[in-house]
Amino acid sequence: MRVLNRTVVYVFLFAVAVISIFPFLWMVISSTNLSVDVTQGRMLPGSHFIDNYKKLVNSINLLPALWNSLKISLSTTILALLVASLAGYAFEVYRSKAKDVVFNLLLVSMMIPFAALMVPLYQMFSGLSRSVPLIGINTMNAVVLPTFTTAFLIFFFRQSSKMFPRELLEAGRMDGLTELGLFFRIFMPTMKTTYSAAAIITFMSSWNNYLWPLIVLQTPEKRTIPLLISNLGSSYAPDFGVIMTAIVISTIPTALVFFLMQKQFVAGMVGSVK
Repeated sequence: MRVLNRTVVYVFLFAVAVISIFPFLWMVISSTNLSVDVTQGRMLPGSHFIDNYKKLVNSINLLPALWNSLKISLSTTILALLVASLAGYAFEVYRSKAKDVVFNLLLVSMMIPFAALMVPLYQMFSGLSRSVPLIGINTMNAVVLPTFTTAFLIFFFRQSSKMFPRELLEAGRMDGLTELGLFFRIFMPTMKTTYSAAAIITFMSSWNNYLWPLIVLQTPEKRTIPLLISNLGSSYAPDFGVIMTAIVISTIPTALVFFLMQKQFVAGMVGSVK
């Protein structure tokens, strides 16, 4: 009976794994085939990946788009980790009724869909274009500033801060550290798994961000990789082999970030503190 139960569990897990990995596998296989093979549902690897890559490079500005996405994602991730961790740390370590009210308001803001904020945000940045061009429409800063931190990320750091040993803070104060010194020299190194998990979440979300960059970035040289892939699919006769090749290339950075940091990601998600 015990062997039967384990067999059922492993068969179920294998089926879930196959279902989960199938879209990615189909994407990789399709990137090696011609467009006609993709539309016919061919599931065997082909020999046209290099041809598809050459067509892709000749049809869009691939490298500038990847560079734009990388700049935006890295900037967003760095700012998000700093601001959200500071906020989550302060909400948990320096608790008060007023701070709890503010935190609850932050949680309520998670229920507001981004679509409801697009018009006010666009009007705000459009106005800033005249007075402060560096953060106006069609700039990288206009993409980063509204998205570099979220209520979820602040909530995530606050919940993780509950596991932080307060004895370390008291020891640091006895050694003469300032409050900022406690944060940067004790809290941040101790919570590195939480930072790793937050970095993966933020980087992947920023890399795949489509709607707000579509509205703000208005010239071809500023476009990110999701916008260019969308343009490939909106042509009269889309080349699905080229589109799949572009998607495979755009997936590589996020896949590398996740697989290189997956242990820290799992530890951070379960609130582990080392």
